[in-house]
Amino acid sequence: MTRTELAIDGGILVGHDGSSASTQAVAWAAKHAARLGVPIHVLRAWSLTNAPRPASMKPGYVPPPEDFEAAVLEQLTRDIADMNLHTACDVRLHAVHGQSSAALLEAAEHAEIVVVGRRGAGGFRGLLSGSTADQVVRYAPCPVVVVPVKKD
Repeated sequence: MTRTELAIDGGILVGHDGSSASTQAVAWAAKHAARLGVPIHVLRAWSLTNAPRPASMKPGYVPPPEDFEAAVLEQLTRDIADMNLHTACDVRLHAVHGQSSAALLEAAEHAEIVVVGRRGAGGFRGLLSGSTADQVVRYAPCPVVVVPVKKD
């Protein structure tokens, strides 16, 4: 059964969608988690339209949602490994089936802080902040940090 919600117990929650902004948010969160001695929970929300194709996908066969979730976690694991985080913090990776802002807001119920990048992978490029960041800032049950985008 795929996860549609995430229950965490403290620490820093950060959303990662594969974008440069979310990668910068993870780096910021990891640095601060190491200073505070708390875990960092990296959450990637997914749907069938944005999940990587699982290895079990063949012509004429659509794999079960669990295979898609596993593929999302594999991609997230690679993305975080590619960041070469040089911090001494406990990094925990999570994949949740659903809309990103809803998944982050639900998981934030027990987080000490939630961190998001200012702009994500989707939406309209002309906006100053993304819809997920906007929703999290408006409705989060804990403090929120929106990490500004640094030009590469």
